[in-house]
Amino acid sequence: MNRYLLSFWCPDQLGVVARYSKLLSDCGAFITDVSNYADSVSNKFFLRCVFDDRSMTVDFKDFLSQWVVVAESLEARYSLRQLEDNPNVVIAVSGYDHCLSALLTKWRSGSLPANIVGVVSNHESARSLVEWHDLPFYYLPVTAETKPDQEAEILRIFEELNGNLLVLARYMQILSDDMCRRLAGKAINIHHSFLPGFKGAKPYHRAWERGVKVIGATAHYVTADLDEGPIIAQEVRPIDHEITVEQMIHLGHDTEATALSHAVRLHCEQRVIINGQRTVIL
Repeated sequence: MNRYLLSFWCPDQLGVVARYSKLLSDCGAFITDVSNYADSVSNKFFLRCVFDDRSMTVDFKDFLSQWVVVAESLEARYSLRQLEDNPNVVIAVSGYDHCLSALLTKWRSGSLPANIVGVVSNHESARSLVEWHDLPFYYLPVTAETKPDQEAEILRIFEELNGNLLVLARYMQILSDDMCRRLAGKAINIHHSFLPGFKGAKPYHRAWERGVKVIGATAHYVTADLDEGPIIAQEVRPIDHEITVEQMIHLGHDTEATALSHAVRLHCEQRVIINGQRTVIL
């Protein structure tokens, strides 16, 4: 039995559910999971559906050709794949490896539905961890002068590894506008702040100075606007006046690793659809 995952968004209109579900029913596709959302502000309809071929009366190629006709009539942008065909993920990291370690641990345990295919870094410190996991490690040091060439090499590696998603696991380099555009919807960053507050550098220090009572981390898609991409997941942790900024940073590592792992899982399960500056999680 083969299982398939379909997600799409289209302009909201009468009969969207009826038209897509009629096609699946006519072809004998057995739906096992479905969720949808209609946004009255953007006037868009979003849907995620899992189905299998236990009772399909046509082969998948025939189903796909019929779906394309329906999708065009709905003006739908969609993604359709076998459920077990997990995305290829490339991770970028700098000096801190707590997010990288969490992702690799979840991947090896089978709880992260992704194929991690390689790690790039502008530091050597994560090499032993990555190679212990039998993954290729690419050391790509960077300076202001070499940044264009270094980014070009990251993109080359990403394409060579057939990457579907680039995860910035505390990769402490600002991507160029051109690279952000080329990876639109395909790159996730973790910011050690409960955005939109305390963007940019040293957010924990500035949060401590303001006496915040909750710290957090935000996983979001990368855009040319620094730390302002559509938010996928956030984690928070309460603190009090006794905590030092150093303790805050260590506690923050837990929220960062949790938020990023959660966001990567949601993306790989095809549950996230970008809706302007926001996301729909199905």
